This record gives sequence, C-alpha cells and structure tokens, in this order.
Amino acid sequence: MRKLLFILMCLVAVVSCKQEKANADLAADRQRDSLNQIIAQRDSEINDMLATFNEIEEGFKEINEAEHRVSMAKEGEGASREQRIRENMQFIQSAMSQNRELINKLKRQLRESAFQGDEFKRTIENLTKQLEEKDQQLAQLRAELSAKDIHIAELDEKITGLNTDVSSLKEENTQKASTISTQDKQLNTAWFVFGTKSELKSQNILVDGKVLQSNFNRDYFTKIDIRVDKEIKLYSRSAKILTAHPAGSYSLQQNANKQYVLRITDPQKFWGASKYLVVLVK
Repeated sequence: MRKLLFILMCLVAVVSCKQEKANADLAADRQRDSLNQIIAQRDSEINDMLATFNEIEEGFKEINEAEHRVSMAKEGEGASREQRIRENMQFIQSAMSQNRELINKLKRQLRESAFQGDEFKRTIENLTKQLEEKDQQLAQLRAELSAKDIHIAELDEKITGLNTDVSSLKEENTQKASTISTQDKQLNTAWFVFGTKSELKSQNILVDGKVLQSNFNRDYFTKIDIRVDKEIKLYSRSAKILTAHPAGSYSLQQNANKQYVLRITDPQKFWGASKYLVVLVK
C-alpha cells in the first residue's frame, strides 16, 4: 500500500512539473511575440525619421547648388542675369521653407516615437543650427545683390513676401496633414484580448455571459494597427470569438502545435462592426 502511494505521488509530481514547464513556455512565447511587435514598430518609426532626415539633407544640397548659381550670375552680365537670379532665389526661398517644415516634422516624429535616442536629438539640433546658419548666409547674399543692382533688391523684397505667404500656407498644410495623420491613425487602430473565462471576468470584459457591457479594463487590451497586424496567435487549442465580426472576414486555423491562430483576411470588414476583439480560450 505504501509503495502504491509513493508511486502515485511521483506521478503527480511529474505531471505538475510538465504543466509548470508548459505554462512557462507559453508565457515565454507571449513575451517573445510582444517584444517582436515592439521591435517592428520601433524599426518602422526609425525608418520614417531617417527618410525625413534624408529629405532634409537633399534639400540643403540643392540650396547650396542654387546659391552657387546665384553667385555666378551676379558676377556675370547680360539680360538673362536677372532672370537666372530670380529663378534661383525663388528656389532657395522655397527649399528653405521646405527644410524648415521637414525639421519640424522630424521633431514631431521623435516626440511621438517610443524611440528617444540622444543621437537623434543631437542630429536635429545640428540640422536646426545648419538652417540658422543658412539664413545668415542668404541674408548676406541678398545684401550683396542689393548693393550691386537696385532692381535685384526690389526683386528680393518680392521674393521675401512670397516666401512669407508660402511659409504660412505650408504651416497651415502641415497642421492639416498632422490632423489627418492623427485621424488616420485613430481610424486604423483596434484592440484585442484573449483569455480564459476567469481572466476575462476578472477584468469585467465578460459579465453574466455578456461581453464589453460593463466598465471593462481597457488597459488589458493590446493595441494594433489593422493595416499591419492581420494575424493573432491565441496559444490555445480552444478558441471562441465573443465579439461580433462578419463571417468571411477572418479564419480560425490551428498551427502545427494544434494551437489556434486568427487570420484577418478583410480588415476593413472585420473591424467595421467593432474595434474591440475578445476571444475566449482555455
């Protein structure tokens, strides 16, 4: 009898160890997927900032080239001299305004990004300083043109006024673009959660058999971009969607480990009825 009891105790211990290992593996998988999602988002933000930085660098290069053309033209002669100066000065003013706008955009991208690198901050400070130095150089160039020919000075006043109007218009367009971008981000944001019945009940997500009817814990949900995130691993061999989503806009399939994966085939249709997804697992 004692021998049998000892054997049963050993079997219980083995089963318990295996269950603990399975739970630990599941937690590790969830943590790894969460980290991968964070890394992917950070990479996307960094790529966007680098693209803006490259635009600014290209803008400074084009400004330098236009400055050189103006310097060459002011030393030359002929009826076309004033026209060449006019065109290049207009280009410089427009490019300066665009670079100023892009630097402000880069600042916003860094503020809104989860990536707060000191190197990026120093880069933006250097770009701002470079823009200020370029303003001083252009002021000197305008003074030289004014001293050389009064008509060029009059032209410069026209260009300066035009640049002010362009800057105001671009600032307005930037604000509109920022608003549209924010709205677009909100429109393409959704939240999902999966858990056991007890887990969902503890967060008031499932109450008396009804889902999302009470003051549920929104912080328990994971935020996603519906344009990017079209596959959700559920880490369970049992899965039931509790929120309303149209049939034909998704599929629930088991992977090699017999665990369910939700694949969203038509994101606009799937999230059209509700931006919240709740899945019951065991």
